[in-house]
Amino acid sequence: MKLANGTEVIVKPYQEKNAEEIVNLIIRNFREVNLKDYGEKAIAELVATHDVNWFKGVAGYAHVYVFWNENKIVGVGSISSFWGSPTESILLTIFVLPEFHGQRIGSYIIDTLEADELFLRAERIEIPASITAVDFYRKKGYEYKNGIKELDDEQHYRLEKFRKSN
Repeated sequence: MKLANGTEVIVKPYQEKNAEEIVNLIIRNFREVNLKDYGEKAIAELVATHDVNWFKGVAGYAHVYVFWNENKIVGVGSISSFWGSPTESILLTIFVLPEFHGQRIGSYIIDTLEADELFLRAERIEIPASITAVDFYRKKGYEYKNGIKELDDEQHYRLEKFRKSN
């Protein structure tokens, strides 16, 4: 995918050596983007629990994709089976480096995840959407789970998309 400045964003599989840079990208999003919707206290709690070991745990059960522009990680996204279900999957850890927001990298991440085998085999895909990102995911075809527009205990909107079974 080409950015407006002509440079390219490429996707690579996750490697453990990139965990720290990925976590720093996620934490920057919490502090610079999600802060306006959640406030200092909630962001401090998120930062405290989202460390390298947390991310390595996610990578242990999810398919993680890392998005690069030149030698810099500019985005990350993952998909996993939803609680072990063979017919449901969940999109997780979708973040773009703040200075790269608005350049279609988020859409590229979703498109990449939607080409993954865990998406293609699923009849239903869920995403826990932050207040900040809910409108973006709705533009990508995800709707409020069971039609309920309400924040859950983790302060996410639960969104879902259904696929026709083959």
